[in-house]
Amino acid sequence: MYITCLDLEGVLVPEIWIAFAEAAKIPELKKTTRDEPDYDKLMKYRINILKEHGLGLKEIQDVIETIDPIPGAKEFLDELRSITQVIIISDTFTQFAAPLMKKLGYPTIFCNSLVVSDSGEVTGFKMRVENSKFTTVKALQSIGYDTIASGDSYNDLGMIRASKAGFLFKSTDKIKADNPDLPAFETYDELMNAIKGVIA
Repeated sequence: MYITCLDLEGVLVPEIWIAFAEAAKIPELKKTTRDEPDYDKLMKYRINILKEHGLGLKEIQDVIETIDPIPGAKEFLDELRSITQVIIISDTFTQFAAPLMKKLGYPTIFCNSLVVSDSGEVTGFKMRVENSKFTTVKALQSIGYDTIASGDSYNDLGMIRASKAGFLFKSTDKIKADNPDLPAFETYDELMNAIKGVIA
């Protein structure tokens, strides 16, 4: 029995931090997991920049409300969910994900949580588990699922490589060059066909 594990940002929706960086006019916040493999380091960097600029959760959530899924993402997800179980495994946060899940038709998502003070300041973050994407696919395999995984960033490579089939999607030239053995796709039709080829 198959279960497909998808990354969220860059695969189904635009990168939240890039959208916020543009709205807040803070280019330093454009750095993502495509640029920085160490997620702990990346989040501490982001939290420090938010603090410097006096920005909190509300300002980020206001921008997230304006973000729409990548064109074709909901249709892709709807079709995929009609042929296999799907879980979105993301290093985003519950406080960010809700409006996006509504626009995607409420798929299942496993993500992390922010630590937010009463004043709305983001003071930290709690990972659901260490190395959450890899750990989650290994846990799904331990209860009898074959996993298929797709994502675009460094933090997706663990789950992609641990899965029965794994694909890069809308990734960077550097990640593709560093992982030439991984099939890389740019369109939802290509990814859908590859997944169908596995589960057929």
